[in-house]
Amino acid sequence: MCYALLWGVFLISCGQPGGKDQRVVSPDGTVAMQVYVADGHLGYTVAEEGTVVLDSSVLQWSVDSTLLGSAVSKIERLATRRVQDSFPVCGIHDCSRVDYTSTGFRIAGTRDFFVDVRVYNDGVAFRYRIAPGEGEYVLNDSTTFTLPQGVITWGQDNVSYYENENVERLVDTLPVGLTFGPPLTVKYQPQGLYASITEGGLTDFAGMGLEVTPNCRTLRAKLAGETRLACGADGELTTPWRIVLIGDLNTLVNSGIIGDVSAAPDPGLFPLSVRGCGEGNGCGADWVRPGRALWSWLADNGPVSFDNMKRFSKWAGELGFEYNLVDAGWSNWKGQGRDSWDMIRELVDYSAPLGVKIWVWKAYPDDRGVDGIQTPERLQAFLKKCRETGVAGVKIDYFYDESQQVVRFYEDALKEAAKYQLMVDFHGADKPTGLNRTFPNELTREGIRGLEIRGPWATHNTILPFTRYLAGPADFTPVTFSPKRLSETSWCHQVATAVIFTSPFLCYGVDPEQLLANPACDMVKSIPAVWDETIVLPGSEIGQMALFARRKGDVWFVAGICNSAAGAQAAVDLTFLGDGGYRCDMLSDDPASQQALKQHTSETTRAGGLSVGLNVGGGFVARLTPVK
Repeated sequence: MCYALLWGVFLISCGQPGGKDQRVVSPDGTVAMQVYVADGHLGYTVAEEGTVVLDSSVLQWSVDSTLLGSAVSKIERLATRRVQDSFPVCGIHDCSRVDYTSTGFRIAGTRDFFVDVRVYNDGVAFRYRIAPGEGEYVLNDSTTFTLPQGVITWGQDNVSYYENENVERLVDTLPVGLTFGPPLTVKYQPQGLYASITEGGLTDFAGMGLEVTPNCRTLRAKLAGETRLACGADGELTTPWRIVLIGDLNTLVNSGIIGDVSAAPDPGLFPLSVRGCGEGNGCGADWVRPGRALWSWLADNGPVSFDNMKRFSKWAGELGFEYNLVDAGWSNWKGQGRDSWDMIRELVDYSAPLGVKIWVWKAYPDDRGVDGIQTPERLQAFLKKCRETGVAGVKIDYFYDESQQVVRFYEDALKEAAKYQLMVDFHGADKPTGLNRTFPNELTREGIRGLEIRGPWATHNTILPFTRYLAGPADFTPVTFSPKRLSETSWCHQVATAVIFTSPFLCYGVDPEQLLANPACDMVKSIPAVWDETIVLPGSEIGQMALFARRKGDVWFVAGICNSAAGAQAAVDLTFLGDGGYRCDMLSDDPASQQALKQHTSETTRAGGLSVGLNVGGGFVARLTPVK
């Protein structure tokens, strides 16, 4: 049962004592965060142009047994400044731009501490900070996020490896005790206003879930186990940033807040990171190369054997794909005096003339008689061997929790991999929190209910761009033409997910022989792994339809997918195009069959538009190329 009256609600009635509240406003004046003391407790609210985004909530955490944020006597505001910044990124667009008001508060009470606050034009971020003196400390977080009545939420409740469905629920019906693995996305009564709660800058700290309290509208931070940190005599301890993205769907999808609160790359590891937007590949180093991959695991076209992986490299070359991912099983290869590493080297050499590089899978824990890479010595030895054999990237799997130990490993593994110029894909993992900005060699991670789990897919896929993908790239392994995996979706729906879902390591689940024989092959071959610009188009609605326009160079792709409840008619205004004419190559659903499609070519301009019919669970893709 949910109870309506809790301390957070009581704060409104008892007021905010004079001299104990502070308001921080975004540079454009649309977003405001109020920090205040009521009855000795530190609280906050967030609003967007008069709409309550977060109702009275608690700023509270603990260091060892000391609870901080209760028994507060004073708030002292520190220096306030406006920050405008931009930084190159690799994935959803080529440049993130942020504009925010930065300030901090010294909180006097049982033990003094600080709250750092950033109020952006598209959300808020805050964290806690303390100088406790020399020693080792156990930190916890009990921050709350209270949503207003009547809002709709979408969230998934797997806080180990984040692979459950994002379920739509009215906030007042949230089950008490349920813990969400962020992001948790919220829809408000003003048409078009959304928010999403997550975290950023997570390093050497347990990950945050969001637990539903007895007041269903209040979610409390719940860490994935103990966080224990050492501090020097003059040092500080900080928590990760707690983040609320705010705006319409296009604003949420393009927000740079998570990246902004994360550390910039080390130029020693990523020398191109010193360049500004538009001055490099956005990925920090010339050896960090986004691309598309084949993957045998879902293809149902032979085992993970040496000979079959040669076939997959050959098919990758025919498709123009950059990579072949060799999954679990290669560690047991042997024959004719060769061990598994000898055979990987042979596969690398075979694939190179085809224009294909090799990624290899590795389990984090010990797995089926093969040592894992949990220790620094094992990790270094494995990565060194990958470098020596010419491997381009590693897929590290089976984490299955968000503990401080695992979060620390992510950073250690990425740093060590960068020394050997290796790219990384984390699987069986939790949500991204901006580490891919600090270490651009993290091209993607799972933490998503992807194609290797069976459907139904259509409604789920229209939710993902506005929930999980807000946190960062995801290895969904899109596209299948297999009847047993299609579920209720159409071929065009499947192809459209490769456009809409962001993953700089774009690993396809499709059987390459089926892809090469499919009329969608030319379109799939032309879909890039990273984008220069992304626009969420009008008509997008969580759980109903996702409509995206994405640009790479001067070529635009427009893609749409709809749910399993009903078909749809998508109307797309093309005013985002440049001047002049464009050739439009389109794939659309065949009303007679989900396992067929229609192809159409025409010419258009920015004054034109697209009108496309979608089947139930259908989709479409249009490629718009300037006419020279």
